[in-house]
Parts: sequence; structure tokens; C-alpha cells
Amino acid sequence: MSTRPVVFLVSDSVGETADLVTRAAMSQFGGPAVEMRRYPMVDDRESLREVIEAARAQPTLIVFTIIVPDVRAELKTLTVQYGIPAVDIMGPMLDGLAQILGRAPILEPGAIHKLDEDYFLRIEAVEFAVKYDDGKDPRGLSRADVVLLGVSRSSKTPVSMYLAHRRIKVANLPLVPEVTCPKELFQLPARKVVGLRVAPDKLHGIREERVRTMGLRSDANYANMERILLELDYAEEVFKKVGCPVIDVTNKAVEETAVRVLEIINRGVRFGD
Repeated sequence: MSTRPVVFLVSDSVGETADLVTRAAMSQFGGPAVEMRRYPMVDDRESLREVIEAARAQPTLIVFTIIVPDVRAELKTLTVQYGIPAVDIMGPMLDGLAQILGRAPILEPGAIHKLDEDYFLRIEAVEFAVKYDDGKDPRGLSRADVVLLGVSRSSKTPVSMYLAHRRIKVANLPLVPEVTCPKELFQLPARKVVGLRVAPDKLHGIREERVRTMGLRSDANYANMERILLELDYAEEVFKKVGCPVIDVTNKAVEETAVRVLEIINRGVRFGD
């Protein structure tokens, strides 16, 4: 039996609600302190029992959004039986709404996705962010709602994904002195581009940690301060050439940066932090 704690996100739909709520709660503990595993489409007792068996292999918290009544009841019974802590995300909300609306819920898994066009727009934006992440295809720059520029480890990807969950199509482009920026970048209106700036010392610490995680030598050029300063100077040159707004992300959380990007593209801010 493993001693590493995990959180199981169990749903009879895709499990997105459980994922979002759990991540919000985890942020109050200083980051991802435990592993998260998603178990979608658990809509019968056999599938549920497989999840429960897996949960017994280590300290586990089950966070669930089960709508199917018999599966939900079985989950509650089994978690009590095996002493597995469990959090019901949907149950209390359904009960509360039923009281004030005076009618029972339809209890249809995934109903929000069938009724809410917003869901499909969000999925489309997430797929876009993945496809055009890290400069994979410069053709995506012209199709994006906003393009993020910055050196490696300046929060481009996490900010892109955060915005994607708010239906914003984001492409991001890494700035590397040895790599010429695609011509498509300079054909964009400056209001569609946002630069991400980070302080040298902060970036140095982030990259040193990345080097350790990757098992590279501590003197790797990636985390060398001279190299970092070179990249940051190059980034500033690109920002000025594009004429785009720039956000200093040094002491900002991903959520703060994303909100600032939204303010910029919604208000048409030209330049500054």
C-alpha cells in the first residue's frame, strides 16, 4: 500500500466540476500538495467498485459529482464501509435548489454540457491553446483572441490554459534570441499581443528548480544568469518592436496575470503594466 495521499475525482460525466472545485481548494494549501486522478463516466456500480478498490490502495479523498441515484448511494455506503473520506459536490446543491424551486432535479449526468453552449466554447478554446502552445504553429497567431509572448518559464502556458477555460483562444510564443520570430507576429494588431515580463532573479530561481527536476547539471546554460539576462533583453526588444502591452508577472499568481490580460484585451490598453 502506498502512503502518498491522492484525490480521486469521480463523476458520472466528465468530472470537470469536481476538478475545478478541488483545484480551488488546493490553492488554499499552497499548491498541488497531493496527486489528483480523474475517474469520469462512472455511471454503474461495477465501475464504482473498481474506483473504490483503487482508493483503498493509499490514503485517498474521493471528491464526487455523481448524479445517478443508485450509484451515488452505493458510493456513500462503500466510502463509509471502508473509512474513505468523501466530499459530495453536487448533492447539497441539488437538495438546496429543490427546496427553493419546489421540484425535483432531472438527475441526468452531463446535462449542463448538453444545454450550455458555453461548455463547447470552452472546450474549443482549450483545444486551441493546446494546439498553438509554445509556438507550435505560427498560423494560429492570426486566429487567436490574444497572443502571449515571453521567455521560457514566464507563465505563458498556465496563463493560456486559465484563459482558455474562460473561452479565450490563446496562442503563446517563446522568445529565444537564436530563433527568429515568425512574420505573422508582426502582422497582428498590437492590442492582440501581450508580453510577459519576469525579474531576472525570480526567473533564475524558477529555472534552477526546473534544471533540478529534469536531472540536468546545475551549471546548465538554461539556468545561467548571463543567459537569462540575454533572453530578457531580447524579449524587451521584441515587446517594443511589436508595441504590445507588457505585464510584469514576477510576483503575480497565474489567476492575477490572466485577469490583467483580460483587462488589456477588453479595454484596448496599449502599453504598460
